[in-house]
Amino acid sequence: MNSTADQPQLHIAVFPWLAFGHMIPLLELSKSLAKRGHQISFISTPRNISRLPKLPPNLSSLIHFIPLTLPKVPGLPDNAEATSDLPPEKVQLLKLALDGLQQPFANFLEESSSSKLKRKPDWIILDFPTPWAPSLASHFSIPCVLFSIFTASMLTFFGPENELTPDGSRTTPEHFTVPPNWIPFPSNLAYSVHGATLLVDNVYRVNASGVPDICRYATTLRACKLVAPRSCMELESECLHLLQVLYNKPVIPIGLLQPSSSSSSSSNTKTSDVKNDAILQWLDKQEPKSVVYIAFGSEATLSIELLHELALGLEMSEFHFLWALRKPADFEGEVLPEGFEERTKERGLVTLGWVPQLDVLGHLSVGGFLTHSGWSSVIEALQFGHPLVLLPIFADQDINARMVEHRGFGVEVKRKEDGSFDREAVATALRLVMLDDDDGLKVRVKAKELSVVFADKERQEQYVDDFLLHLRDHRDV
Repeated sequence: MNSTADQPQLHIAVFPWLAFGHMIPLLELSKSLAKRGHQISFISTPRNISRLPKLPPNLSSLIHFIPLTLPKVPGLPDNAEATSDLPPEKVQLLKLALDGLQQPFANFLEESSSSKLKRKPDWIILDFPTPWAPSLASHFSIPCVLFSIFTASMLTFFGPENELTPDGSRTTPEHFTVPPNWIPFPSNLAYSVHGATLLVDNVYRVNASGVPDICRYATTLRACKLVAPRSCMELESECLHLLQVLYNKPVIPIGLLQPSSSSSSSSNTKTSDVKNDAILQWLDKQEPKSVVYIAFGSEATLSIELLHELALGLEMSEFHFLWALRKPADFEGEVLPEGFEERTKERGLVTLGWVPQLDVLGHLSVGGFLTHSGWSSVIEALQFGHPLVLLPIFADQDINARMVEHRGFGVEVKRKEDGSFDREAVATALRLVMLDDDDGLKVRVKAKELSVVFADKERQEQYVDDFLLHLRDHRDV
């Protein structure tokens, strides 16, 4: 971190999408930048800011939270300021509300540019859903970076600028079920039929906000000087090099931005602390590497039918398990198959709500992770060298699962064309990862090898140093 320490401080504004899977990594980047003495203005809504992890005392004077109040939007519930506050069908209304922040965002830039007590940002780090922000920043001669929570593999799959539109060469879901022709190296990057249908409907079609997500991304990309994916060369060198060609602009991997703590959320209570202690005490009683941990993040949920198949697959596998279960939205009643918890009580624990995921993954009894393939969850698991059982549900998770399986540190649950799966597929994937045969050993060895990269905080911090050097080099280009 010393290579940039003797340079003048920068003021960097950070404006993430209103999803904790986006806000938390950008807060980690903000902390890394602040550790180097740079001033950060972190822009979000009041309720989201109140729910972010508390800052370390030594950084609180360098990271300033800028609250912008969301406008009222018909159909958007009061206090819904993040995607986790909403059912999937209402998330696009949040983008409509986000578009209503153009004037408050411009006011922030105007105030910081005209005030003698403040300094305007040298750079603004943007997320994909704010295509209007770069033009506002340009009025004040502030350049922008496009930060991507998505992997370089996902961005490569989206393709060059002329493909970032509903009118590109891929016009049906079937076109997304094969690797695109602009990838010149062997690749398995493609969606399942079911996943491709969701992708086209959710990303390439006009939604309630009036702007397809792919167009939001394209417009933001076009106006930004640099692109910074949450990735590293050790994992995605081919895709990172290809992206520079596809975009014809610098693509600077920002590193993995590993979370520094799983237990610093301001929403923790004494009640949840008691529950979390009970979880860790249960893990203490299990044999080393014997437990499968199951979690699908804060937003991805399965139907009741698929939850039942997952549960019965866990039961069929006969492995010990810890399941952080989320109920489907608006579902009332019993979620699990009748008698499941009684039949598995000697080897399984099901818990509802938030769990200290980093503490769980770091526990010696955990030997594998059944995940929705969200990139943050993959990063957290690989810090501890855990092999993955992959069950992608939506968004970029299909491509993440393909990339992980291609690299050999995970196994995907086989699904039918309609996206469903059965208990036998769950049990088979778990056995492929957890059993001490040749196949399981290969996956676990590969995961352990990659943990050297994922757990190396110094190596990942070097990516932030390199990013800062590019900010200085491109400031006046």
